[in-house]
Amino acid sequence: MALSSPETSYSRTGAVPTTRLIAYSVALAALAVALSPISIPVGVARVSPSQHFINVVAGALVGPWWGLGMALVTSLVRNALGLGTPLAFPGSVFGVVLAGLAFRYTRNIYLTALGEVIGTGLIGATVGALLVAPYLMGKDMALTVLILPFLLSSIAGAMLGILGLRVLRQLGYLR
Repeated sequence: MALSSPETSYSRTGAVPTTRLIAYSVALAALAVALSPISIPVGVARVSPSQHFINVVAGALVGPWWGLGMALVTSLVRNALGLGTPLAFPGSVFGVVLAGLAFRYTRNIYLTALGEVIGTGLIGATVGALLVAPYLMGKDMALTVLILPFLLSSIAGAMLGILGLRVLRQLGYLR
């Protein structure tokens, strides 16, 4: 019995080879870090639509769990380089997971983008205001202080993500 290559198993089973998931995740994390200087400071947060664009693409391209890893790595690197705040963590991880789950179960790019908006704009802002800001940043803030900038940023990024996913689908990267 001959061993099959990852490409052969990809076409036979529909599973994406791990090496491809790693390559996509690393490339997306690098792109997110490279684009992170494009941000708008709003209070204690830095609104970064490019991160949300990457989250939508990652959710569809690598799925919720590889996307979560990509978002964590991106947030760590952004914070280490001084390009982000601790709010980068809740501002990215919830959105990419919901986007990935939405794409996994529906294959609908609009629901994928909506998952990013709900995950970041509502859940991420709530976690940021109630846990991250007071305990990691030493700042008490009202939930409304983060919801509006997080929602605006995630909506802008999700719209860009829809365009990106449409291109990826036309090029055959999304099934």
